Amino acid sequence: MKLELYKTFWGFDGGPDDAAPLVRAAGFDGIEAPVPAQGAERERFARSIEALGMPLIAEITTAGSYVPERSATPDDHLRDLEAKIVWGKPLRPRFFNVMAGCDAWPAETQRAFFERAVGLAEKHDVVCSFETHRGRSFFNPWITAEVARAVPTLKLTCDFSHWVSVCERLLESEWDVIDALAPHAHHIHARVGYPQGPQVPHPAAPEYAACLASHQRMWEALWASQIARGYTVTTMTPEFGPDGYLHTLPFTNAPVADLWDVNTWMGREERRHLAQFLSERHAA
Repeated sequence: MKLELYKTFWGFDGGPDDAAPLVRAAGFDGIEAPVPAQGAERERFARSIEALGMPLIAEITTAGSYVPERSATPDDHLRDLEAKIVWGKPLRPRFFNVMAGCDAWPAETQRAFFERAVGLAEKHDVVCSFETHRGRSFFNPWITAEVARAVPTLKLTCDFSHWVSVCERLLESEWDVIDALAPHAHHIHARVGYPQGPQVPHPAAPEYAACLASHQRMWEALWASQIARGYTVTTMTPEFGPDGYLHTLPFTNAPVADLWDVNTWMGREERRHLAQFLSERHAA
């Protein structure tokens, strides 16, 4: 199985032309970015990624940015999802990574919403992979598992750093849920969380070795499931980011690490990690 790595546009101020040298220098394969809302900007974006031959994972957030508008209804989210699929489909993304729904909805509303959301992806003949994210429907492991049982064709982008923060613990105690959801795993956001937050200062730091190892064990479970399902390529976006995720020094607000250096390190580490994982499987 091959690993494709994508550069996140979260916290990146440039466009595809600016990203391309960074992507190539780091040995990444493409970009993960939202499709611009304005037509002219969207056309420029599309021309750039086509000219660069840059694979795209298109990011969608429904009814708001990363945090949803609290007053938005499920129908509001679905209308937004469909509109953004229509915008993005002409760019021929590898798939859509979707942050959808709202954490405050009751379980039955969540189940009904994702039945319809998956139906929209099928209607437009695209792949939508729904992200596990705080503030959104899949903000914790248990509601995600409940929806997945009700919607067997659901695909997930697994960002376990959110769940570590929400649950205030590494997820070894919830391995039954990880195993139950592994058959739904389509994409991985490779950020390492810790029990008090969704982003360690640096995943290479020895004081966070247990956190890194815990996330890597979960990613191995997803890879094993993908291999069993016939995946020949697995996709991953190292997604350490700004906006309060990145630790800063008091009074100066100086960042404790360079985000692109951190994400580049994470990408290299996961190329090494997957190679080791596959070698050990082959030896067994």
